[in-house]
Amino acid sequence: MRKLAICPGSFDPVTNGHLDIIRRGAKVFEEIVVTVFNNQSKSPLFTVEERKQLLEETLKDLPNVRVDSSSGLLMDYASEIGATAVIRGLRAVSDFEYEMQITSMNRKLNEEVETLFMMTNTKYSFLSSSMIKEAAKYQGNISGLVPELVEKALQKKYNA
Repeated sequence: MRKLAICPGSFDPVTNGHLDIIRRGAKVFEEIVVTVFNNQSKSPLFTVEERKQLLEETLKDLPNVRVDSSSGLLMDYASEIGATAVIRGLRAVSDFEYEMQITSMNRKLNEEVETLFMMTNTKYSFLSSSMIKEAAKYQGNISGLVPELVEKALQKKYNA
């Protein structure tokens, strides 16, 4: 059985913190599917297709990583593609309670899929997509926090 993991998220936009988790996960699993989920409770800046394109471009150097999207339940998607694990990043203790609730529900929905938590690199522990968008909106310096491609895409969105 191949070791296939999903790294799910809204990735609006992808940050260097996300990339840190994905790259480290790619060393552990034979294949990782980075999946853009369309969270109906959020108002995204980028379309699902734009987010997928940004991810594909920033991850093109990883042959065992591919990008997909879904709008359904994560555990249904995991069953569809034959995933055995979900990788989730944790930035701080405050993330743990929220992630534990999601993981418990996911476990109830599909006992065959394990959730693995990875602590983010401390240099990205404060970072979130919403913080990046807020800084970019007001022309704050976000270099080093997102890939250059994402920085340019944000500038284009906010200067349009």
